[in-house]
Amino acid sequence: MTGGTEKKSIYITRKIPQSGLSYLEDYCDCRLWDAEAEPVPREVLLKEVASVKGLYCMLSDRIDAEVIDAAPHLEVISTMAVGYDHIDIAAAARRGITVTNTPGVLTETTADLAFALMMAVSRRLIEANRAIYQGGWKTWAPLFMAGRDIFGASLGIIGLGRIGQAMARRARGFNMKVCYYSRTRREEVEAAEGIVYLPLDELLQYCDFISLHVPANEGTFQLIGIRELNLMKPTAVLINTARGSVVDEEALFAALISGQIHAAGLDVFAEEPISLDHPLLALPNVVALPHIGSASVETRTKMARIAAGDMVEVLAGRPPRFPVPGT
Repeated sequence: MTGGTEKKSIYITRKIPQSGLSYLEDYCDCRLWDAEAEPVPREVLLKEVASVKGLYCMLSDRIDAEVIDAAPHLEVISTMAVGYDHIDIAAAARRGITVTNTPGVLTETTADLAFALMMAVSRRLIEANRAIYQGGWKTWAPLFMAGRDIFGASLGIIGLGRIGQAMARRARGFNMKVCYYSRTRREEVEAAEGIVYLPLDELLQYCDFISLHVPANEGTFQLIGIRELNLMKPTAVLINTARGSVVDEEALFAALISGQIHAAGLDVFAEEPISLDHPLLALPNVVALPHIGSASVETRTKMARIAAGDMVEVLAGRPPRFPVPGT
């Protein structure tokens, strides 16, 4: 697409880091929804995809069969995300459209966030911060804002992919006893990281902290529900930085208010952005974040550049680095 070759047209659904945009502009005829804080309106998206060869999207964009059918010339969908449950992969495959994502690049950043969330919940950092500003700090008291120790506690990791393994490495520095459950047992990782495999029910019953790192699919939909929450300790803390669909939020709310489990740290929700009147947000034993697992400047810049690179590769007739399986 250089040396006088006509640039192919693409649509970008959000303002992205400049290095990714500059790269795309070198090779493509770019149009974009030039806003960072709000997604492209549905009607605008359907109109814009009608004439483009490439669609560069975010995890907040619903790229379903309607969008794909509205884009008769589409050759590639490149998402600036690891997860791709927001894209109808089957519909793309039927049209011969390649879908790409950005795996690997956000592993360490997301693990950092998951561990930070675990610390914030266990030591009640958000509650303690609010206590100062709301006048709740009157004096020192033996159990005022007393939390729970992480050092030496047991951590159960559900899903031992890249992020799950990175979480295990961080836990070693806190002398945690790390267990994991995954559909496929990873004996080589067990040996390398010093972790122990447990069946899911045993892990839920044993561990002080449960951290979720599974993809969103039919097999993981509400993986943590009433039954699973009832297996956990009343002192247990649940951390979810995976996808909101992995947890039954109604069951989680009931478990938190009844004392069935101690607390939860959530970076993801079934519906995003979460409504301000969502029951979970009213609980003092919930730390809620706005899906910022990969939100460091360095990581988001790398994600933008990887998604841009694969977009250009596909439009040039070359294989991408990170094709989504099935497309």
